[in-house]
Amino acid sequence: MSQCATQVEGRRHGVQVKKTLIFVHRWMGVFFCLLFLLWFTSGIVMMYWAYPMVSEADRLNHAPALDPTKIKLSLQVAYDKLQVDAPLSEVRLVSFDARPAYKFLFERGEVMIYADDGQEQDDDDFPPDMTLRIASAWTRQPPGSAKVEENRVEDQWTVSGEFNGLRPLLKYTWPGGEQVYVSTVTGEVVQYTTRASRMGAYFGAIPHWLYFTKLRRRVQRWSKTVIWASGLAAIVAVLGIVIGVWMYSPSKRFQYEGAPSSIPYSGQKRWHLILGLIFGLLACTWAFSGMLSMDPFPHWQGEDSDETGARIETALRGGSLNLLDFAAKPPREALAQAVSSDFEVKELDLISFAGKPAYLAVGSSSHRSVIPIHGEPSVEFDRNEIIEAVQRAAEPFALVEVRLVTEYEAYYVDRHHQLPLPAIFVRLNDHANSAYYVDPKTAQIVESYNSNARWNRWLYHGLHSMDFPWLYRHRPAWDILVIVLLLGGTSLCVTSLLLAWGVLRRKVRPLRE
Repeated sequence: MSQCATQVEGRRHGVQVKKTLIFVHRWMGVFFCLLFLLWFTSGIVMMYWAYPMVSEADRLNHAPALDPTKIKLSLQVAYDKLQVDAPLSEVRLVSFDARPAYKFLFERGEVMIYADDGQEQDDDDFPPDMTLRIASAWTRQPPGSAKVEENRVEDQWTVSGEFNGLRPLLKYTWPGGEQVYVSTVTGEVVQYTTRASRMGAYFGAIPHWLYFTKLRRRVQRWSKTVIWASGLAAIVAVLGIVIGVWMYSPSKRFQYEGAPSSIPYSGQKRWHLILGLIFGLLACTWAFSGMLSMDPFPHWQGEDSDETGARIETALRGGSLNLLDFAAKPPREALAQAVSSDFEVKELDLISFAGKPAYLAVGSSSHRSVIPIHGEPSVEFDRNEIIEAVQRAAEPFALVEVRLVTEYEAYYVDRHHQLPLPAIFVRLNDHANSAYYVDPKTAQIVESYNSNARWNRWLYHGLHSMDFPWLYRHRPAWDILVIVLLLGGTSLCVTSLLLAWGVLRRKVRPLRE
């Protein structure tokens, strides 16, 4: 075959490949343009309105302050009432139904003893009048104006699997739109919504996550739907980018309105190609990173470092609790010391730090105080002792980097500023290059990474949320950038929608005629 014939044959194959790609992209775009539009517009809403949930910070904010004068029962007497010899994993002094109570946590569950009269709270006896008081205290609304209904099956706000072991739930609704879900298993508020939070979810998280109740009830089906939808959407975007680059002519060999043009189309096709060249890569990376949110590749999560992290947590906490170690400073005395601090104490945790007993007074997610058995309260644990405990637990590996983190960085960043600062950063010389961030106020690991997890951090969080530290430090730079990108993607989707409507109309019209 001559060189000329070979070139002609090559061009013919090239044209056929181009036609095939355009055909596939066109019809996949017909089905996915609406989904892309849904994702981009709901993404703008999700920047400022999250899906309703009761976080640890919410629970502490709604909890009443502990009153030392109401504590009549000693810790040891309360524990003796249980008549058990199982090892304690955690003990906490909390306020429950406006009464101080000891919560004893074991491997197989927890038991609560009221600290005012020694009554044991039966874990299957949370009567309606009690749950109503709890819900009313949460909202600070009069109990008489609440409507109640039993929630035995999933609704939109309790469809997640975390609520399965808490049912039946009692849902209390007030005229102002506040809704409180109280578990009849634990007696605690497990979900809280308002009209504003529900509206934000309907326009934000629910369409963005495809979090529709009937679909979400079947976890495996929902997970596969999101993974396949995101993966195919990314393929649609990649095909569009390939076609756009292929069709674009730097030498301007096309004509548009009597002038040379790099783009062969006019009308909506022209706008679609232009917007695709600008925002197509964004649509691809957002769809792909959205797929990663469902963890389709588990090995990227860095499971290799779990064993080391567990050893470090155990070393920091020092094993099981011995209540005799707290006899020198009873909870009431420790609480009296904590009350003199600059925040209201909502709960008192009995902990063991590096083998030494201590109390951790908690006022909120950012207000904590360490109360040692022998000594005065301090704002945090000894940093050197934290590092030494981590080093012992990490053996045979060594710490190759230790530093204090005072501002958010590439692998430790939070747009809502909920991750604690300062934090102690340690990195090991193990095969996974494991790194940990330890909060000195609680002596607990708050973030960790290894080689695999770092890929996930950039491919998911970096691409999907644009969570770069320098952008967060100069807000509203992050807001402006993300909104511009989302509006650009929305414009691309609008042209896709118009083109899809044109394709369907041309195909359907002959059938109707």
